[in-house]
Amino acid sequence: MGGIIGIYDVENRNISKILYYGLYALQHRGQESAGIAVNNNGFIDYHKELGLTHEVFPEEVLNRLRGNIGIGHVRLGAGDKISSVNAQPLVVGYKKGALALAHNGNLINSAELREKLEDEGTIFSTNIDSEVIANLIARFHKDDIEEAILDTLRIIKGSYALVLMTVDRLIGVRDPHGIRPLCIGKLGEDYILSSESCAFDTIGAEFVRDVEPGEMVVIKDNNIKSIKSKNKYNRKLCLFEFIYFARPDSKIDGMSVYLSRREAGKILARECPAEADIVISAPDSGTVAAIGYAEASGIPYDEGLIKNKYIGRTFIESTQEMREQGVKIKLNVLRENVEGKRLVLVDDSIVRGTTMSRIVRMLKNAGAKEVHVRICSPAVLHTCNLGMDTPKKQNLIASEKTIEEVREYIGADSLCYISLEGLIKGAGGENVFCTGCFDKKYPTELNID
Repeated sequence: MGGIIGIYDVENRNISKILYYGLYALQHRGQESAGIAVNNNGFIDYHKELGLTHEVFPEEVLNRLRGNIGIGHVRLGAGDKISSVNAQPLVVGYKKGALALAHNGNLINSAELREKLEDEGTIFSTNIDSEVIANLIARFHKDDIEEAILDTLRIIKGSYALVLMTVDRLIGVRDPHGIRPLCIGKLGEDYILSSESCAFDTIGAEFVRDVEPGEMVVIKDNNIKSIKSKNKYNRKLCLFEFIYFARPDSKIDGMSVYLSRREAGKILARECPAEADIVISAPDSGTVAAIGYAEASGIPYDEGLIKNKYIGRTFIESTQEMREQGVKIKLNVLRENVEGKRLVLVDDSIVRGTTMSRIVRMLKNAGAKEVHVRICSPAVLHTCNLGMDTPKKQNLIASEKTIEEVREYIGADSLCYISLEGLIKGAGGENVFCTGCFDKKYPTELNID
C-alpha cells in the first residue's frame, strides 16, 4: 500500500506545500512513513521519515524543499520493511545523473531481479521493490531516460503505479493491468499526478483523466506526452480499491467510489436481508455501504459506533497487537442508540476477524439485543502479493472456517457476505477488476497460498 503524488511547476509555486497537502489527502493509503523530493536547479533535495505527513514535515523542512518538480509518497510498511531507510521517495545518483522514484504496488519478480543484480555487483541499501526498479533504470540508461524506463517495464512484473522525477521531467507509469490507480490533474498550467483524484480537490486542482493501464506519461516544459503499450492487456483494477483502500470522494477509472459503495450496500440488503431496528456501520469504511443498505431495506440508519477521528486505520496497521490496541481506542459504542435494539452492522470486509469480534462484543456489552453482521465484500479466501497487505492464508479467517464458524467466532447473531457478482454490479457491472483474493483469479502469474 502507498499513495503517490507528483507536480511539474511552471507558475513558481511553493510546490513542497502543495505536495504536503496532497499527501495529507492520500494519508489513508499509508501511515508508516512520508517523504517528498524536489528538483532544485538540477539538484534533488529530499526529506523522508517514519510517521504521518504532519509529523514528518515541520514548516522549516517544507520551506527548505524548493524546486520546480517534486514527488511525494506515503507508505504502509510490513514486517522488516518498516524502517526510515525504506521510506520513499527513493533518491539515487548514477552515471547519467539523478533520479527520484515513488512506487505504489508490489513486484512479484523482485527477489529474482534483485538476486541477479547483486550477482552482477549491485549493492542495495533497502529491501523495497523501488530500489530494484531504480537500479534497472540506471543500468539501462544510455542516452534516453524514457527508453531506459520502458526497458525496465519490459522486465518487471506485478502491480505498480510509479511517479519518477529527473532533473528536467516528471514521469508517471501504470502497470499493464492498471491494478493500482494513477490519475492526471492540472493546477493552473501545472500538471499533477496522483494515486487518487481526492488529492486534486484538496489542493484546488482539476481532474484531467486517469493514466491508462500500460501507459507512461512524460511531463517536460509543461507539455505532456503519452507512450502507450503496444500490447493489449485486460484492465484489472484491484477491487479492494472500491471496497476499502480509496477514499469515497475519489473517482477511479471513471467510476465514483462513493456511488459504487452505496450501490453495493443496496445489493447487500437485497441479497442478505435481516429483521432489525436500525442499521449501523463500522466507521468509516463501512458507512457508505450501510447508508445504501438502509435505503434499500427500509430499516433506518443511525450511529451506533463513534470513531475517534485522530486514530488511523486498523486494517493497515503492521502488527496484530497494534490492530487490537487500535480498535480499543478507535471506536466507542453509542449506548443510547443500541441498547435493547436489533442491529444490522455493515462493514467493508472481514480479513482476520479479530477486529469484528471485538466490535460485536462491544455492542453486546452495551446492551444490543441482536447484532447481524453484513459484509460488503465476498469472503477473503486467498492471499495477495500485488500490493494488498493480507496475511498468510492460515490467518485469513474465511479460508480456514465456514461462514457459520466465522459467525460463532465473531459472536454475531447472523453473518452474510455480498456475492462477488453483486459487488461487481455495484461497481458498474463490468468485470474489469482483479478479484484474486476472492476467487484466486489473478491477472498475472503468482505464487500464492
